[in-house]
Formats: sequence, structure tokens, C-alpha cells
Amino acid sequence: MSEVLILTGTTASGKTDLAIDLAREFDAEIVGADSRQIYRGMPIGTAAPSPEQLVQVPHHLVGFLDPLERYSAARYASDAIAAIDAIGRRGKRAIVVGGTGFYIRALIGGVTLAPQHDESLRDRLAREALIHPAEFLHGWLGRRDSARARALNPGDTYRVLRALEIALTDPAARLRDRPARTLATEGFKWLLLFLDLPWQTIDGRIARRVERMLDAGLLEEAERIDAAAIAANAVGYPQACAYARGWCTYSELRVSLERATRRYARRQRAWFRNEPGTQWIAPDFVRSAAREKLGWLSKRA
Repeated sequence: MSEVLILTGTTASGKTDLAIDLAREFDAEIVGADSRQIYRGMPIGTAAPSPEQLVQVPHHLVGFLDPLERYSAARYASDAIAAIDAIGRRGKRAIVVGGTGFYIRALIGGVTLAPQHDESLRDRLAREALIHPAEFLHGWLGRRDSARARALNPGDTYRVLRALEIALTDPAARLRDRPARTLATEGFKWLLLFLDLPWQTIDGRIARRVERMLDAGLLEEAERIDAAAIAANAVGYPQACAYARGWCTYSELRVSLERATRRYARRQRAWFRNEPGTQWIAPDFVRSAAREKLGWLSKRA
């Protein structure tokens, strides 16, 4: 099957539950598009699908990577296409679900990807990151690739370093690399839907999510995560570690978690406001959009 539904939205917008309902209705499997949920051992802080949800519908690219392993958007696009191909061979449909805008842009084919890796350059940049602040690294990227720098949060050191690695790589080496597979290169039809909910609703859900995460053991999970882990800077973990070190009270922890999550949700919304082809839609209308625009029929019918 050559149609792919891409379901995105801010954190706490209900993507996971809705995607599972859609997958059961349309006989589909889910492919994750979250740069933190790809890592093992971090289900609480990343709000990954629960074990109960994972058994309801097959999930791909969720909880499969060691937290110390680096992962690029080019590799994500390639892995996601491979998963979508396998799903199609089983006669199923594919629903891509997640809130990482750059992963989704890479999958669609809306950005030039560089799959190459230069270990010596990567080691050099890692040393630079130990010496210089994040603002310096982001400024360096801005001088080499201003468009990519504008698309990145200056504090996202991992992605800034990866972008620098790409920008500084020998152009001749880039030409030798095979382009990454994307929905565009593979001839897939896709529908990109962003769940549009009022901020009041999102903020209320974020407050309840923070409470559930703390009750579920976010503090203990944060203590288990290696400080060198790629995802250790994901929203929730720095705040939990600050509390563990005695830098804030429990009530201050809750406030900082909610504030950081709300800021992240606003960055996600701003990203997709500028993402070509994104259709903003109320959750209640997603089913009809899949039927009308992709021609999907419910297996219940």
C-alpha cells in the first residue's frame, strides 16, 4: 500500500492514543517519529507508548536504540522507509506518529540529508563542545549553514554538532554518499496532519502528564540515565537531576517541568506552522481525512 498517514502535534496532544485507535480501525501499524522515544530505558520521561499500548498495535522505531548511540535524521528516514516497506508487504497500512519535526521533514524529503559520518571530525567537535558554550557552536554553524542554524534551537547541542559535522564535511565525500531514501524518492503518497487543540487544553494535559510522570518514577529513571546519553537533555531529565542534586524543591520541580514542557510544545507548534504541506485538523476529523484524502476504508466495514 502506497499511502502513509503522518500524525503529528505538540506533546500531550493525544497522538499516541489516537494513532492506536486509527491503526486498529484501518488495519495499520505505527512507525515512531520521536527523537527521544527511539531510546531504550526512558519510557517515562519520553512519554513512550506503554507496554499495554505496544501489544495492541505493532510499533516500529520505538525503544530500539541504546541511549549512548547517536542517530541522525538521514538514518531515521532510511529506517522509517524500511519499516513502511515491510508493513506494506504484510498488506498493512502505515501510520507515522511523533512530534520531532526534523525527522518528519527528513522522511518526507523536504530537506537535503547527509548520511555520511566522519569520526575524526565528530571527535574534534565533541572536544569543541567541552570547551565552548552552546551559543558559540550555534554561531559557528550559522556562519557555515545559516538556514540550518535558524531551524535549530541553540541549546540543542546534539543537533547543532551533527549539523556542523555535515557542514564541515568535504563536499567530495558528500557526493560519494548515496542519497537517503524518503517518501518522495520512493513514490509514496502521504498526508501530514497536525492535531490542532486549544492551548488551554494542551496546558491542562501537560500539568496532568507531569503529575503522572512523577508518580510513575521519573526521578528514579533520570538517575539511571547516563549523563553522557544522547537523550539526557530531553525535557524532564535536566529538571529531575536538578532536584536530585538539591538545587530546587519538589514544588519548584513541578513548576519547572511544566514550564519546560509548555515551551517545547510551543516550539513544536511553531515548527509545523512553517512546514509546507501540514494540514491542521481537530482530532475528531482525522478519521474522515484518512478516508477522503487517502482512500482508506475501515476494516470494520
